[in-house]
Amino acid sequence: MKKVYGSAAEALDGVLHDGMLIASGGFGLCGIPELLIDAIVASGVKNLTVASNNAGVDGFGLGKLLETRQVRKMMSSYVGENAEFMRQYLSGELELEFNPQGTLAERMRAGGCGIPGFYTKTGVGTVIAEGKEHKDFNGETYILEQGIFADLSIVKAWKADDTGNLVFRKTARNFNPPAAMCGKICVAEVEEIVPRGSLDPDHIHLPGIYVHRLVQGQHEKRIEQRTVRKREEV
Repeated sequence: MKKVYGSAAEALDGVLHDGMLIASGGFGLCGIPELLIDAIVASGVKNLTVASNNAGVDGFGLGKLLETRQVRKMMSSYVGENAEFMRQYLSGELELEFNPQGTLAERMRAGGCGIPGFYTKTGVGTVIAEGKEHKDFNGETYILEQGIFADLSIVKAWKADDTGNLVFRKTARNFNPPAAMCGKICVAEVEEIVPRGSLDPDHIHLPGIYVHRLVQGQHEKRIEQRTVRKREEV
């Protein structure tokens, strides 16, 4: 089965359609699938629901999809750092499903494991629990959260072999593994594709069974907030 494609656009060919649910890996601007996001912007697909920890920043990453108004709904934990995200949400132009961060990660992981729902204490007694099933276990109240089963997963990894085994770089591991797991089709962009058999099995973070398509490319790796100390005068 061919998994390696020549470009992000080729890797997404025949996959995108209006109204689909996309799970996107990354945290802020760390480990985001920037090439695949650009290809989705260029495709013009619209009315998307995107499950991601946040929507990056204005003008980069998922922020580009918000600027082109291709996203109908976000399923996220955090809306800061992106003025357009906040503006669209507060003006009623964008639907937002808030998720506690751990709950969102577990919803993705659960979907990838074929688990339709799970109970958690997180959010009990808050607006997060409104409209959800409540159940008591050992005298404690839990709420039912549903697993996420996405039409498409887009993730960013450091290395891969041609079978799709992925290795993530340090904190870029973040939401990428659970996001990759929950998609009917997973497309991964990587910095390097290495020969089959060259990856230490103990170092593989996500097995290739979850990954359907791969693309190698150059990445900007923009820093979300750069903080430096003032230069000391000698």
